Amino acid sequence: MAQTSVLNGAFEGRVVGLISGDFVVPGYQRGYRWGRPEVRRLLEDIQASEGATYYLQPIVVKRLGDNRWELVDGQQRLTTLFLILQLIRQNALPSAEVQYQLQYDTRPRSAEFLQAPSAHGATENIDFFHIFQAWECIEEWFEKQGPGKTLAAINLYKALSERVKVIWYEAPEYVSSTDLFTRLNVGKIPLTDAELIKALVLSRSQDLADQTDRAQAMAAEWDVIERDLRTPELWAFLTGNPRPEATHISLLLDTLAGDLKGHERQPFHTFETLRHQIVDDADEFWNKVVDLHSLVLGWFEDRNLFHKIGYLVATGSRFEDIVDLAKGSKKSEFDAKLNYQIRNRLRLSVEDLRELSYESPNERQRLSAALLLMNVETVRKQTNSTERYSFRAHATGQWSLEHIHAQNAEELRTVQQWLEWLRLHRDALSSLPNVQQVDRLVLEERINEAMTDLTEEKFLELELELAPYFVPDGGGTAESDVHSIANLALLDSRDNSALSNSWFEVKRLEVLKRDRGGSYIPVCTRNVFLKYYTGERAQQVHYWSMQDREAYFNAVEREIGPYLLGDAAEVSRQEENL
Repeated sequence: MAQTSVLNGAFEGRVVGLISGDFVVPGYQRGYRWGRPEVRRLLEDIQASEGATYYLQPIVVKRLGDNRWELVDGQQRLTTLFLILQLIRQNALPSAEVQYQLQYDTRPRSAEFLQAPSAHGATENIDFFHIFQAWECIEEWFEKQGPGKTLAAINLYKALSERVKVIWYEAPEYVSSTDLFTRLNVGKIPLTDAELIKALVLSRSQDLADQTDRAQAMAAEWDVIERDLRTPELWAFLTGNPRPEATHISLLLDTLAGDLKGHERQPFHTFETLRHQIVDDADEFWNKVVDLHSLVLGWFEDRNLFHKIGYLVATGSRFEDIVDLAKGSKKSEFDAKLNYQIRNRLRLSVEDLRELSYESPNERQRLSAALLLMNVETVRKQTNSTERYSFRAHATGQWSLEHIHAQNAEELRTVQQWLEWLRLHRDALSSLPNVQQVDRLVLEERINEAMTDLTEEKFLELELELAPYFVPDGGGTAESDVHSIANLALLDSRDNSALSNSWFEVKRLEVLKRDRGGSYIPVCTRNVFLKYYTGERAQQVHYWSMQDREAYFNAVEREIGPYLLGDAAEVSRQEENL
């Protein structure tokens, strides 16, 4: 389920110099823990911002009374800013104002200690120790400015008073402080990159003269984009993921923030990466988001691109990879790049395709990729149809390679599996044309009797007795052919093992039953069990013969043929064209 953010209030960008009041750091927080690297980075980032508006990460508060606040999140930043302001006032600008105070609930003397941290007081507790370390780090930073120390202090105070802002959020009274703090700090974070970016974009637009209407338009466009991306088919097409996210627009924002080359995305990476663009020109940044949204909708509406992109995503490509492919490409060039990516995903010649075997675990993924492509291409090529392959159904299901006709039931090991296998084949006897009614009744009676006290010996005897009816030619194929692509189809793996080890007629009846019941059956799987690929002269509905297998393989080759590898010279030419 999508996570609902508890942050239902409004964000605003607030200049540090305008933060005022008494802030209480509650006991459920661990205390001040910033080290020298974090403190030094804050000072250097503000200095390097060189006159531009600089946004810090959020401060989350709850009102306690007249200008008194519970500091739910942001104590590290607010404490460090307080220390910086104290040192500016003590060392360079006695008139500098610090309009807020801090008090740690678990440290009675904390408000006093923050005014002038000392080495002696630092030994009192772990919070005071870290506060004093930060104090020393700030002093050292000022000293490194050399003769420009006073000017650096003046510039820093000017920046904090005019252009360094926090994302200020006042939580509603009904929100539990401890619940909100926990969500913000243990991975169930409702304060997402997307929410921070939205707050910054709107705040930046409102900061500019005559931009109120523009900010409102941006907010409306944001909601439209989020709503569009929540369309289940669109989301699965872009991500291969059927599960909804807290915010879907994050997909676009993460892409604009850039590829991390396989590294795990750290908290607020996207916000930190994009905020400079937003501060420099919120309009230009927002236009990039809108353009990417339009590009996505264009892909989704184009049946050709929809199926090719959807296939690549379903087999492992990331949305960012597809966007990179599209950059600077005309539509025909982009289409050619997609074709190359699909061909490279398969890496199969016709000979390779025929020799792939289910028995080799390393080859099953390639078999699945080939059969998925057959299904996708079958739908894509129906140019006069509005039908689409459902990547949502594909993402939701647990698809596996299913033997169209199982050679035997030897993989079944439990009594429950034997009972289910016998029930399925007993019920399918009535559909076979080569079973006389008398023989069927006898077989059904023997099966029913055996099922009351089933043993492995009884099961194997009945399997042997039933085989001539379900496999009249004895299987008609070598064991190796049973595991080839000519005897495999995609089916939801949530089936029980008894069905997976059943003969063709049992599976045919089950597939038709599910199809009638509204289950999503991939088009080529349905075609297989309807004998769509078999010529009229070889038609027989209830068995899976060698002619059926050969016709099916030819269909696989025909549908995915353009993506199979040819000779080495041809492949080299294709790569050069890209």
